[in-house]
Amino acid sequence: MTPQEARVQYNYLMTLCIRREESFGSLAMAFIKEQDLEQLGLTPEEQFNLFMAISDAFAAEPKRYNHKLECLQKASQLLPRTQFADPGLSRHLLQEIQKTSAELDIYNEAMRAPRLQTSMQALEKQRVIVETDLPDYFLTVAQRRAAEYYQNKYKLPKEAKLAQNFTGPTRKFEPDNPSVHKEFAGACAPFMSARTTALHLMLPFDLKISRTPDDPLDAAVRIWYAKMGYSFPLRYELGKLCSYYDDQVLDIPLDDPHLLFVSASPVKEPELGTVGRPLPKDVPLEMGLPRAFLEATNALGPFIQVSCNFKVWFDASVVSLLIQGAPDLSEYGLQGGAGLLTRTYATEKIHAYAPSARQPWQEGLSFNFVNMHLQLLPGAETAVVPFNTPIFSVYPVLNRQNYKFEDSRSLPKT
Repeated sequence: MTPQEARVQYNYLMTLCIRREESFGSLAMAFIKEQDLEQLGLTPEEQFNLFMAISDAFAAEPKRYNHKLECLQKASQLLPRTQFADPGLSRHLLQEIQKTSAELDIYNEAMRAPRLQTSMQALEKQRVIVETDLPDYFLTVAQRRAAEYYQNKYKLPKEAKLAQNFTGPTRKFEPDNPSVHKEFAGACAPFMSARTTALHLMLPFDLKISRTPDDPLDAAVRIWYAKMGYSFPLRYELGKLCSYYDDQVLDIPLDDPHLLFVSASPVKEPELGTVGRPLPKDVPLEMGLPRAFLEATNALGPFIQVSCNFKVWFDASVVSLLIQGAPDLSEYGLQGGAGLLTRTYATEKIHAYAPSARQPWQEGLSFNFVNMHLQLLPGAETAVVPFNTPIFSVYPVLNRQNYKFEDSRSLPKT
């Protein structure tokens, strides 16, 4: 930017300020961040005016006050070089800096409220220990891929980040003005926390669930007759649907609305790491791993249960684990079941729940298995989830016995 262009931009920004346009704050903030105002030839008076105008434009929210404080401090440094300099104005600026700094300190202190501890056990950091046959993928690679997925999807543009800090006295309808656009999903802290702080389960291959047999993925296919309250695995042999167990031919038309066809692609993740799951010996790993997953897959009524062999150990007296479909799963035509792991269940094989040799770290811990439960959304005929897309999420939560909801009206008043 040349000095002449800078002066044109300065005049334009001050015009927006005088007109009290909502876009002034974000545009002016971008200008002072990206340009060296001294080098561009703006006078100390012009710089002072700009910094003071920006400080007045900030939204009245303490979390924005870091930038506001910076503008006030720069204006205070410029004041002695301007023709506006006088003790009264200097004192007023100092008071504004002190007030803003104090409000920022109060806000930061409130955000760092100490946690109340009721026992030595609560002081300890809770452990959630995982046993799985894909440890490198599930615990390291998948978490990195999930972070990349959500960052790429919800990363705020620069204009939106700046616009978060400002608000106008009166809003105008400006849907095509990106300088005032700030209502992005990535700006919502609880929305993003659910995506960036959970442990996410995904698969290293594409997964397809469909009501029709058309265009299955290449690695493997499983078929279920699945409706609420009943499911049964099927095979497709010589144009007929047969029982998965005894090859009995069943008179089920291919357009039956209760049929579900589940297929998988070859492995597409290059950083798979250790694979402890037994695989078919007649195909390479890229085809064998998805086939092994599908062979272990089951159905619970209309839900397809993808077994991940993801066993978690935790102190069930303090912590429970909430498992549910990943926040964006519906975009792929699926909905996930939700469940709360509170203690050890005992509905599977005995050896899985009562191993012959216990390890010292297992003492006092309960365990359970985290699986994916997927159902097509109403009206959806086909859903394809690309590899390395978060499918299920795990959130540690307090055990119900360790908290209670109270009516604030019942609490003593100061």
